[in-house]
Amino acid sequence: MITDFSNLVGNTPLIRLNKLSQLSGCEILGKAEFLNPGSSVKDRAALSIINEAILSGDLKPGGTIVEGTAGNTGIGLTLIGASMGFSTVIVIPETQTKEKKDALKNSGARLIEVPAVPYSNANNYIKYSKRLAFELNTKLPKGAFWANQFDNLANRRAHIATTAPEIYQQSSGKVDAFICSVGTGGTLSGVSEGLRALKPHIKIGLVDPFGSALHKYFTEGELLSEGSSISEGIGQGRITENLRDLSVDVSFRVSDHAALNLIYDLLYEEGLSVGISAGINMAGALEMAKTLKKGSTVVTILCDHGMRYQSKIFNHDFLTDMGLPVPFWMNGSTMIMPDVSL
Repeated sequence: MITDFSNLVGNTPLIRLNKLSQLSGCEILGKAEFLNPGSSVKDRAALSIINEAILSGDLKPGGTIVEGTAGNTGIGLTLIGASMGFSTVIVIPETQTKEKKDALKNSGARLIEVPAVPYSNANNYIKYSKRLAFELNTKLPKGAFWANQFDNLANRRAHIATTAPEIYQQSSGKVDAFICSVGTGGTLSGVSEGLRALKPHIKIGLVDPFGSALHKYFTEGELLSEGSSISEGIGQGRITENLRDLSVDVSFRVSDHAALNLIYDLLYEEGLSVGISAGINMAGALEMAKTLKKGSTVVTILCDHGMRYQSKIFNHDFLTDMGLPVPFWMNGSTMIMPDVSL
């Protein structure tokens, strides 16, 4: 019997992605992070950030957690925080999906929406949340703590301690390569560090959506973004503390078209519903498999659930307006249903 909510975080299964494995000639496995209690990989970082803040005394009993987030980290902080007696104030860019905003509000977070502006702008959601946390810390009786997921190394340490050894054990040590996209950098840097300690010659890859600057940085040494993406929570224009000292063997940039087609195939053919970042990761895994010998094992992250993006990736009008692929079942069924009414 589980008596502590935090014990539900992690130990997610590693799932063989059958079609991708068949297409590539490699074993492509997805870490099913959407099965965490907050339905995303960000629960791991949230738990680690909270635990370390309690130990340091930065987060006091009954205190308030403040964070700027694209949604998933905020959901994790809110649910885990509630189980430990903390409240949350979440600052989110107004462009994020309604589903994530509703999940935050319905979980008890105080939600503040701000315009989506670059990090260089003083009113960027991250910088806004930092100022808000310091202000609330002076006014609330039990104080406030800024989670700072992008530069708080508790994020990275969560994946060194949990995600990496889980992948190694669940693959029976056969993992040859790991690849994922980057938001804060905690997952890729932490998993890569943890796996390299267990298997020094493992290959590490970065996959980047258009609109992010990291692919250019890791291939040419220049932080420069090109194009745009509908993805949320991934893509980065700066080197966060969690990204510092990260080295990768290969880097790829993939399109929303490629990611969405894989998402729809996975749902229709294998019954797994995942979000756009997982689609980017799967496309990256396919690209990485091309650099490896046949039969190699590639692991990636299935970050969160597709229903968290229903208003985008499962919205016919949105997809059409953006010139993106629409799954065939949204174009109307060709099956004529009999009338069986009495």
